[in-house]
Amino acid sequence: MEKVTIGIIGGSGLYGMKDLKKIDELDVDTPFGKTSSPIVIGEMDGTKVAFLARHGIGHFINPTEVNYRANIYALKKIGVSQLVSISACGSLREDYKPGDIVIPDQIFDFTKDRARSFFSNGLVAHIGVANPFCADLSQKAVDAVSKTGATVHAGGTLITIEGPRFSTKAESNTFRAWGMSIIGMTASPEAFLAREAEMCYCTMAHVTDYDVWHTSNEPVTVEMVIRTLTNNTVIAQQSVRNLLAGIVQQPSCSCQSALADALITNPSVISAQTKQDLSILIEKYIH
Repeated sequence: MEKVTIGIIGGSGLYGMKDLKKIDELDVDTPFGKTSSPIVIGEMDGTKVAFLARHGIGHFINPTEVNYRANIYALKKIGVSQLVSISACGSLREDYKPGDIVIPDQIFDFTKDRARSFFSNGLVAHIGVANPFCADLSQKAVDAVSKTGATVHAGGTLITIEGPRFSTKAESNTFRAWGMSIIGMTASPEAFLAREAEMCYCTMAHVTDYDVWHTSNEPVTVEMVIRTLTNNTVIAQQSVRNLLAGIVQQPSCSCQSALADALITNPSVISAQTKQDLSILIEKYIH
C-alpha cells in the first residue's frame, strides 16, 4: 500500500471524519499490541489521510488504558510523518472560553500509570522535548482554525492528568496557580511518543468547560463535554480540511531527526529482537 504521511487522531466526541472518503481500513500489527481502533485510510480534497479513534469506536477505552505506543507505532509503520491530535480539554483560564480552540505549545505531564517510551529492553534513548509540539505544524493548525471564524488561541500549557475522573476543586485551583492553561487526559505520552517516532505533532484542543474552578459555572460533566464537542464538530472538520490544504507532504523541521542525538546505547549490546521490534524507528541510525 502507498504510504500515508498525514495522520489524525480523534479524541472524545470525534470518532470519525464525515468528509473523509474511505479507501481502506487497516489492522496494523505492532510489538506493543493492538491499536485503539482500525486505522481508516481515506481521502479529503485529494489528500490521503490516516484516521485513528483514540478511545475506540464507541469510546470504550479510558485515557489510561489507551495503547499509545501501539497507536503511534502503527501510524509510523504506514508512513505517517505529520500527526494532528484532536481532543477535548477544560480551561484553566478565564479568557479560554468553552467553544474556543487552543493550539498549545507546552505540556505538563501529571500522569503516573502509563508506558511513556518505545525505548526499553536494552535500548535507551533520551529524547529532547523542550518544545514538545511541532512549531511549524502548530502554526498551520492555528491558521487553519482561524479560517473557520472560530476563536483560536495560539499557545498555552496543557496539563495532562491521569483520569478518568475529573479534577477536584483543590487540584483545579492548584493547576491554575502553577500557570497551566488547559487540562486534558491524553496528550501525555502521545506527544512524546510521536517525537520518538520522529513525527511532527500538534494538538487541536477544543475547550468544553471551565473544569471545576469557575465559581459562576457548573462543574464539568460528560454531558457538558459532549454537547460542546457536538457543536464544534463542524469546526473540527473544516479546520482539518483547511490544514490539509496548507500542509506539505515532506516536512523539513527538526522533528524528523529527533533521534539523531538521542540514542545512547552501544549498538553491539542491543538484542536482535529489540532491533527488529524498533526497526521502523531506528533504522536510519542503527542497523
